Amino acid sequence: MTDKLAKRSLRILVAGGGVAGQALAFWLTRGGHQVTVVERFPALRASGAQVDLRGQGIEAVERMGLLESVRSRLVDEAGVAFVDSRGKPKATIMANTSGKGRQTLTSEYEIMRGDLVRILHDATKNDTEYVFGKGVDGFDQDEHRVTVHFSDGTSGEYDLLVGADGQGSRTRRALLPEGFDPYWRVGIHMAYWFVPRIASDSTIRDTYMVPGGRQIMRRSHNSTETQVYFVMREESAEASAIQRAPVEQQQKFWADRFRGAGWQTELFVEGMKNSPFFYSQEIAQVRTDTWSKGRVVLAGDAAHCASPYSGMGISGGLVGAYVLAGEITRHADDLPTALANYDRVLRPFVDRIQAEVNPRVLRVGMPMNKHAISAFQNATALACFFHIPDLVARFSKEDRGGDWQLPAYADAHAA
Repeated sequence: MTDKLAKRSLRILVAGGGVAGQALAFWLTRGGHQVTVVERFPALRASGAQVDLRGQGIEAVERMGLLESVRSRLVDEAGVAFVDSRGKPKATIMANTSGKGRQTLTSEYEIMRGDLVRILHDATKNDTEYVFGKGVDGFDQDEHRVTVHFSDGTSGEYDLLVGADGQGSRTRRALLPEGFDPYWRVGIHMAYWFVPRIASDSTIRDTYMVPGGRQIMRRSHNSTETQVYFVMREESAEASAIQRAPVEQQQKFWADRFRGAGWQTELFVEGMKNSPFFYSQEIAQVRTDTWSKGRVVLAGDAAHCASPYSGMGISGGLVGAYVLAGEITRHADDLPTALANYDRVLRPFVDRIQAEVNPRVLRVGMPMNKHAISAFQNATALACFFHIPDLVARFSKEDRGGDWQLPAYADAHAA
């Protein structure tokens, strides 16, 4: 570490040990800062479903020097098929592996969230202090420091607190005005879990449409496991509230909504019971006018969750961590300027990836009746016959993040 960087070293607490939190630790420690990551979960939360990297997210990982590590753990997902009740493909859109243009419905960089978390942890564990089983319950701050109050009754003083604690962020709740609702909802809910892989499961992701605005997806990430996703259009208090119920009630809710839907539904519902995890969520974006207040700042999904349908959730978290760390290190002696620049530089990118989610377009892909399902499948089959999805992807000039360029922080990201 240079003398210049040592003089600018800050003591920073990151609340949340997920993708964004660990990416922040990676860049901040390389900027010469002392970083502690606290994670409420008792161990590294290296679980979850399949995620992907696109556009600027791929470049962010490449700048970390971790792209080869990511490549070594990629899931083999060749494309997406729309299937009928017998599992017969009606149309298939393949991944764009040309290295040019735009990713299709499946990315060239598909990886299990747990594998990505472990890659980031291995890259940061020697330079970052990790504390598991401990969360941030509150904080006080003045112009010189932020005092953080932890779930175990202890407190600590830091130069900066970063809330990277996810879509339901406690840090954001304490930072923003009481009663402020940061969620932009699209009227769609999703649950996912793992079941044993069977002989007919391939490297193609299967999507089965069910009348009533419902959808079932199946994708296999290794030789023994298959991921199951139930998705539905519903705007009801019950659907929104079920995410906070005990897991057994969540599973009953989803089983009741889909039982008798056909294809492999009964197999999937039965598999809920023995799945290593079960996750249910309402699809929503996090939209706020500010990401910081004083010496507290939000990052990743806590600041700007784009939702799974943006295709840029993980990429957005990686890019945001890169920008936030770069601005902090570049202006370590002037945090107000650093945090203002973070907002100014990153927000155009966030606005772009959040705009990728169009509720009207999503509803087209979740038809309400059999005739609409047939029309969708036939139109998609015709487009695939003429290779339209492939051509559009290959000749697109930009991916979902648009033409926004990842800034250069050569001085700020080198210790």
